Amino acid sequence: MTDTAELPTTNREWHLVSRPVGVPKPEDFALVEADLKQPGPDQIVVRNKHLSVDPYMRGRMSAAKSYVAPFEVGKVMQGGAVGEVIASNADGVSVGDHVLHSFGWREYAVFDAKQAVKVDPEAAPLSTYLGVLGMTGLTAYAGLLRTASFTEGDSVFVSGAAGAVGSQVGQIAKLKGASRVIGSAGSDEKVKLLVEEYGFDAAFNYKSGPVSEQLRKAAPDGIDVYFDNVGGDHLEAAIGSLNLRGRIAICGMISVYNNTEPAPGPKNLARLIATRGRIQGLLVGDHYDLQPQFVQEVGPWVASGELKYRETVVEGIENNLEAFLGVLRGDNTGKMIVTL
Repeated sequence: MTDTAELPTTNREWHLVSRPVGVPKPEDFALVEADLKQPGPDQIVVRNKHLSVDPYMRGRMSAAKSYVAPFEVGKVMQGGAVGEVIASNADGVSVGDHVLHSFGWREYAVFDAKQAVKVDPEAAPLSTYLGVLGMTGLTAYAGLLRTASFTEGDSVFVSGAAGAVGSQVGQIAKLKGASRVIGSAGSDEKVKLLVEEYGFDAAFNYKSGPVSEQLRKAAPDGIDVYFDNVGGDHLEAAIGSLNLRGRIAICGMISVYNNTEPAPGPKNLARLIATRGRIQGLLVGDHYDLQPQFVQEVGPWVASGELKYRETVVEGIENNLEAFLGVLRGDNTGKMIVTL
């Protein structure tokens, strides 16, 4: 071993016990105390400091074939994490380094060093590498600029706009010259946050009335871009307000993740013929080539305070599951982070 500290012998980690049907229940999961294995050649041991919980994880809990392999029943789950290296058998990675990786839902992670990305805790708080400067931030950046082909002067509508991705989409659009940015959220407090702190031109609480009516009022001249985190009635409303050659980026559909039956599609898809509208799905994994450009452009905005972000922080590995369930309920404002 090239570099090591004294290692713990046990590790607390969350296992999937059974595949959830509908809304996940606590009995579908278990916090397990497992032996911590020794690192092999070219491996490192990381003490996780911050864990990410995200809506996409709900999809990995089912056995359905998707773009990423499902979690295995009886095995530890995965997710974004950032932590400190406490042992290293790998050249180029030393004890004390901080790294970003995908072995969350546990206190300690042992894995190949090539699966880690070094991050600088001096440049930005470690938790931001899971959110505003991490995967959610890149999702917002790539989805708006590449998938939705945003151009200066566009009118932009964002659903789930107070979440980690949505709040960043709206702010990037404003910083890059959107004519109007509208957001929807699930509480009056979040609506106020969107307008007063994040600089959205208008926002509404989707629980206060039909989304289509509220969107038409907020965007009387229509929208050029819709960034979808919700699906359902939000997608139908956006199609109804789409301008000529409008673009829709489908990032998520949190409104249907727990459905046990297929959700009906929008009733007004035929309107895309008249508007020559485009709907395109978005997976951040297709856009990692934009990472250097993303950090170069967005990093200074974060540092200067031009781009604001919020984190909802839950303490302790034992509360990792509750934090995840909270994301599905919409309890978070901004990125949900579990701090160990």
